[in-house]
Amino acid sequence: MDSNNVAEEKKMMTIIKDDGSKEEVEVVLAFEFKDTQKEYVIYTKNERDENNNITVYVSNVDRSSGEAKLLGVDDEEEWNRVKDVLRELSKAE
Repeated sequence: MDSNNVAEEKKMMTIIKDDGSKEEVEVVLAFEFKDTQKEYVIYTKNERDENNNITVYVSNVDRSSGEAKLLGVDDEEEWNRVKDVLRELSKAE
């Protein structure tokens, strides 16, 4: 079987927006920083910016309530670590 003809399966997730509506998004990468035990997800709605780059979103995954909630990344040191992951991801493309 020729692996070049195998379509890569997209990982999808549903997010519930503040207004209660649901939106399907594509997961680019999910990861955790072992030292802080904080979990993150990078996802896209496959939108393109003015330079034709695909827009990605980053959220901190909070499971403390028993169900996953997506929170913003508002700590500067944390955001710098996430940007390092994004840079590595873009090099791999």
